Amino acid sequence: QVQLVESGGGLAQAGDSLRLSCAASGTLTSINVMGWYRQAPGKQRELVAHIIDNGTLADSVKGRFIISKDNAKHTVYLQMNSLKPEDTAVYYCVAASSLWSIISSSRVEYWGKGTLVTVSS
Repeated sequence: QVQLVESGGGLAQAGDSLRLSCAASGTLTSINVMGWYRQAPGKQRELVAHIIDNGTLADSVKGRFIISKDNAKHTVYLQMNSLKPEDTAVYYCVAASSLWSIISSSRVEYWGKGTLVTVSS
């Protein structure tokens, strides 16, 4: 089993920055890709970013967010800059065995509990 623990969410104003962290523990040998989903009120979950060796970002956050990882710490980060009110959502750290798995929320193997990010205008 894999456990994912997020931290770093909270309240921000438009234009601010926040950094989310996700520490993975447990049996990690099957994990090849990690990332972040988000779910805004009344909307479907959206894959925001994922990383294997290099990161990939959704168009909605490209140029503002950066995903990175520290393999030694088994930790993934999401640096969120130039935040907008539409970035308000619960952000979930995810881990999966493959790119095919992580690109669909129904196939993702492991989820964190989520951390709320609220951006006010």
